[in-house]
Amino acid sequence: MSTEGGRLWGGRFEGSSAEAFDALNASLPVDRRLWQEDVRGSRAHARMLGATGIISADDAAAIDAGLQQVVDELAAGTFRFVAGDEDIHTAVERRLTEITGDAGRRLHTGRSRNDQVITDTLLWLRTRAEDQSAALADLTRALIARAREHVDTLVPGYTHLQRAQPVRLAHHLLAYAWMLDRDHRRLAFAIESASESPLGSGALAGSGFAIDRDMTAAELGFRGITQNSMDAVGSRDALLDYLAFAAQLGVHLSRLGAEFVWWSSEEVGFVVLEDAYASGSSMLPQKRNPDAAELARAKASRLSADLSGLLGVLSGLPLAYNKDLQDDKHYVFDAADTLDLLLPAMTGMVQTTTFRAEVMNAAADEGFLAATDLADHLVREGWPFRRAHEAVGALVRACSERGTGLVGATPEDLAAAGLGDVAIPDLGARASVEAKDVPGGTARERVLAQADVIEQRVADW
Repeated sequence: MSTEGGRLWGGRFEGSSAEAFDALNASLPVDRRLWQEDVRGSRAHARMLGATGIISADDAAAIDAGLQQVVDELAAGTFRFVAGDEDIHTAVERRLTEITGDAGRRLHTGRSRNDQVITDTLLWLRTRAEDQSAALADLTRALIARAREHVDTLVPGYTHLQRAQPVRLAHHLLAYAWMLDRDHRRLAFAIESASESPLGSGALAGSGFAIDRDMTAAELGFRGITQNSMDAVGSRDALLDYLAFAAQLGVHLSRLGAEFVWWSSEEVGFVVLEDAYASGSSMLPQKRNPDAAELARAKASRLSADLSGLLGVLSGLPLAYNKDLQDDKHYVFDAADTLDLLLPAMTGMVQTTTFRAEVMNAAADEGFLAATDLADHLVREGWPFRRAHEAVGALVRACSERGTGLVGATPEDLAAAGLGDVAIPDLGARASVEAKDVPGGTARERVLAQADVIEQRVADW
């Protein structure tokens, strides 16, 4: 390889490549962020080559020192990229060779860019995923903390966006905490998927040198090594596992964002977002827009598209390596960057939002949210459930026609529904939530118990 704009594969080719192809083929603008992982993997590989006697100890030391200089230049922003640097891997090796001469030319012994690239990507993914695990825990803890503050705040629970039954606000917020717990399990699986080192798999058939793959795997923090070289260089399963996590988390955050958008509307008025997570209008002076929540609502489609995009790249792709796989990082980087923006913003929004307990409590006591409780009461009195359901439905219709809720039912309404001789129980929202005294229900002690459980789960992450 020449020291100025040369190609790692140039010996096979007589002419130069077309500028249009160079532009298409180059991935440096995308993969240059892998420089730390690339140098880390190369240093481990060089040390292994020296330890096994594949290259001399002097060459191994020269490579290590040269790579440290490359690190210093990249960290300081003084590293000079040149026209032939089609990717970060080429750039690092080209600069190393400029520094060390033939020693640098020995670095790639027993290695292909195919196993090098996927090794770098898995190293990057593991680090980023572990950071996001902590951010996910922060958001989950925020939801749990706000739930504990509002265990006695009641709010209408909805189905089909129609008021259905009263619930505790804590119960509602904890529902999202449980979603995030499942997301964490998916993220942990993605980290586990990235735990085997593909380094040493070569282009597709392994290495012709007596390399020590276990040595490099241990130095790079992998749990073990891959067992099939073709699978190792051709698989992007760990990336797909991460993108599946990201897409599902995006859906959950989108749903949470949608709730806050709706709850913050003047028509509902359940919450007031902190100024730090809202914005105004360039034209309408009175506006206070829930932009953080709206952006969270929108990002789900982007994260789903990243998953779909990589699935499309891989679908029908023959073994082993194909240049199509160069596009894998586009999707993974985009998803990771999106979540890095979303998670802290959503955490801050949850932490700072004002929940208007008096408005929520009043809404939970209005209308017909206790209809099922009345039907359950009739069942306990010996009525068949379907008959009880029909009678309460008739009572709801009568009250609705007069513009009142169940608590405003008159003796005439009750008689018309066949309930004139029934002792009507407390139909208030608090009696309703407390009646759901089953695991996973809305009774106060049940909600506090689930808060304890999810809090401990997050502590164990």
